[in-house]
Amino acid sequence: MLRMMAYTKNLKLTANTGGDSGLPFLYLALPVMDEPDLLQRLLDCISIQTYDRFSLFVCVNQPENWWHNPSKLAVCKNNEASLRLLSDFKGFDISIIDRSSRGYGWTGKRHGVGYARKTLMDYIEGVAAPGDIMVSMDADSVFSADYLMSIARNFRKHPGSAALSVPYFHNTPPDEFASRAMLRYEIYMRYYFLNLARIGSPFAFTALGSAMAFPVWAYRAIGGMTPKLSGEDFYLLQKLRKFGHVIQWNDEMVFPEARFSDRVFFGTGPAMIRGAGGDWSSYPIYPSAFFDEILETYTLLPRLYQQPHDTKVIRFISMASGEADPFQPLRLNHRDPGHFIRAFHEKFDGLRILQFLKTAIETDPSRDEVNLLEFLKRFYPPEELRELEISGESLSFSDCPVEKLERIRMFLFRKETEVRLSETLPSQGLPPL
Repeated sequence: MLRMMAYTKNLKLTANTGGDSGLPFLYLALPVMDEPDLLQRLLDCISIQTYDRFSLFVCVNQPENWWHNPSKLAVCKNNEASLRLLSDFKGFDISIIDRSSRGYGWTGKRHGVGYARKTLMDYIEGVAAPGDIMVSMDADSVFSADYLMSIARNFRKHPGSAALSVPYFHNTPPDEFASRAMLRYEIYMRYYFLNLARIGSPFAFTALGSAMAFPVWAYRAIGGMTPKLSGEDFYLLQKLRKFGHVIQWNDEMVFPEARFSDRVFFGTGPAMIRGAGGDWSSYPIYPSAFFDEILETYTLLPRLYQQPHDTKVIRFISMASGEADPFQPLRLNHRDPGHFIRAFHEKFDGLRILQFLKTAIETDPSRDEVNLLEFLKRFYPPEELRELEISGESLSFSDCPVEKLERIRMFLFRKETEVRLSETLPSQGLPPL
């Protein structure tokens, strides 16, 4: 059972087609757990928006059994504080889905941020019009006063697009310990994006729950969200990418908080916790040669339609699928190379790419810092790298000055921005709707 409380002012919780403005109505989907202070900051951000055609939906959530766990009681009390804050708020339209009060929390295995997002988005789908936009948010992020306006204009400019991956930039924590962990994680994320982009992968995007938006019609078309305990944002954006085009650029960014947090299993918080303890095994800087191996297979796809070929990627897919020739069924079922190539990417998707890279690195002894330096020197001219002060052959993420990590982060951020701005990533067989 869901307990819905709503405070409405000026706006109605009904379908909206955008009216005379030509801009879509926005439904903001916000899961909340254990963050009343951050929630207040986010509400302040939303309050100053220059675009007012929106409604905020919030799911305050936790497992029901936390009420009986002394170590989780503080979380329960903070969720109560969040509910009071939302109920008393008088600034704009808010609808609250209470999955945290006694008797209303998650039970069994169905819990976590993935179920909170799905609950929100499924509810929004029931009241929104096809052309309305769902905007995914997190309480630990901030943005400018023009953020919602930028999203509305972006979808008006790209009406057939299935999703928007909003550019992001983690705010730098005040202490060096947290800053070093955050910068190392963001370097990983941007390095990964840039390598996928350079080989023309259709899955070159960054999935952040605080930095995604998509039309209601696209959410319906893919059958909604598949709930996960964590990583639900990645799986959702991957489904949307398989369905259509993902916009890479937006005029305004999202600024997520960089903090040590174990509320989810994947993402910035858990990465910082493990990384600060010296464990970056889940977020390695993969050798750029691994991405070249994926590109080799991409290049062979027209010939792979005609007959089998042997590459490391094809051997991996064969091993993962248990099929000697995993592409023979695709050849039989698709009438031309174009449809075959699309089917290949449906099979070797963003998740399979990550699994291939993780399998490949198990037998690679190279250091993360060496792989990063090799990538930078291979793909960018010396004059561009001068500011990074990496002319020597050694770099240590754990020992170098934080300022150097910041310079590397900024360099990769600028290069990613150039790619996003170009909006010319090859589709590699998936339709750029």
